[in-house]
Amino acid sequence: MSVYVANESDAEVDELALSRLARFVLDTMGVDPLAELSIMLVDHAEMERLHLAYMGEPGPTDVLAFPQDELSSAAAHDPVDDEAPETLLGDVVLCPSVAETQAKQAGHATADELHLLTTHGILHLLGYDHAEPEEEREMFGKQAELLAAWRTATAAGSGGPADGATGA
Repeated sequence: MSVYVANESDAEVDELALSRLARFVLDTMGVDPLAELSIMLVDHAEMERLHLAYMGEPGPTDVLAFPQDELSSAAAHDPVDDEAPETLLGDVVLCPSVAETQAKQAGHATADELHLLTTHGILHLLGYDHAEPEEEREMFGKQAELLAAWRTATAAGSGGPADGATGA
């Protein structure tokens, strides 16, 4: 599983932790190990631009998810064929300055908020939504479950399945 993290904001962010979390979520959700994910951290102005361009809403937001390939192509991958292309899952775009504001309001660390938003964005890439009350319960329940498992794995010192991963 390849996870690329690009910090284009001025915020200091533990990019390796975001990469490890993303790998943990993708592995836990049973995503094809050949999947690729991109996580971008952008400043307030860029997130505001993206939010308006893609969602038609003014002002910045905390997270945007841009799916790329259908997961069916990953499921159809022949494990014997080493030449099969990787599946580009998509991009999760985070705004650390918005995350920092939300973290203060929620009474937790900015890193915790970024972990929540990363998990949220990945779930969107995997087809989860929260437009309807039932969808919201399912998505937010899965999000809470994944974050609790991540905290348990990191508190135990294992760092989850991605412990020791070097590429961000």
